[in-house]
Amino acid sequence: MSRERGQSTVAVLGVLGALVASTVGALDLARAVNAAHVARAAADLAALAGAGAGVRGAGAGEACAQASRLAALNHAQLVACAVPGEGSVEVSVTATSGGPWPRTARASARAGPG
Repeated sequence: MSRERGQSTVAVLGVLGALVASTVGALDLARAVNAAHVARAAADLAALAGAGAGVRGAGAGEACAQASRLAALNHAQLVACAVPGEGSVEVSVTATSGGPWPRTARASARAGPG
């Protein structure tokens, strides 16, 4: 019986280690999913803001400036902006999660009448 002493401790430590590792993995996945949601929402809102400016007669520069402002307000960065037609705006944004291992997500959106 004395040879088996401490085996339960090793087994419990192994189970706890696996539990901690799976929890850290799940949290990392949740941060990546959150970054993707933030990027998609920011892209949609930035495209709508740019298209709204375009419809009101603003030029491409002002439409993209509005899109950039809205992306920043939604914790994202505008990386591309194009005004292909009257009032239409196409944008791409990136959003980065916080934490020790940041995750970056990219999303694109288009808005406008044409």
